[in-house]
Amino acid sequence: MTKVGIIAAMEVEAELLKSSMPSVRTHHHMSTEFCEGRLGPTDVVVVRSGIGKVNAAMCAQVLVSVFGVSHVINTGIAGSLDARIDIGDLVVSVDAVQHDMDATNFGYEPGVVPQMPISSFFRADEGLRARALAAARACVPAVGVFEGRVLSGDCFVADEEMKHRLVEGFQGLCCEMEGAAIAHACALNRVPFVVVRAISDKADGSASMDYPVFEEQAARHCALVVRHMVEHLSEDAGTPAP
Repeated sequence: MTKVGIIAAMEVEAELLKSSMPSVRTHHHMSTEFCEGRLGPTDVVVVRSGIGKVNAAMCAQVLVSVFGVSHVINTGIAGSLDARIDIGDLVVSVDAVQHDMDATNFGYEPGVVPQMPISSFFRADEGLRARALAAARACVPAVGVFEGRVLSGDCFVADEEMKHRLVEGFQGLCCEMEGAAIAHACALNRVPFVVVRAISDKADGSASMDYPVFEEQAARHCALVVRHMVEHLSEDAGTPAP
């Protein structure tokens, strides 16, 4: 049975999705509201995780352990790390990594979680990626859509120096504060996932100016894509990684 967990970091994203659900049942876990219902023919649980990796990972685990979701989609906004990617464009994750994980003093590469049984570069499900691309073309054909690495960390990237360090060290397309933690939890639980992020700023020093202006538009684009994905998700979409 297909049941999709949708994790949004901020209220504007979650509300856009919940408003499309004809009926909603609310549940509370760890002081967080989980909203259960349907988007089209598909059972969903929508939750606003709050900002940061710990909040995001905890929400992902509740979705798996309590609600038994079969797939997870993380929707939200991010800062561009690539000059080709403009405000309003979308990034679909190929993989996700925690850029602030640093155990290099112990011989690990940047981003690698020590003693992990799986790779710390968490790969998104190919079926969900394909559906995200198709949904973007259908819902927001005027915006650019890119596939690549999503970087996550518990810091807001707003200056050129840090941006260049992330690009050189990780070859990421965008940066945010939740996706890789959600990917981490999903990968350990063998649950297919994808991160879909709309670009709200350029992560180039203009973030303080751009973010408030473009936040709602970026979140709206991402919510439209996720809603289309879920409404057209068939039983065979996405399979757990071996």
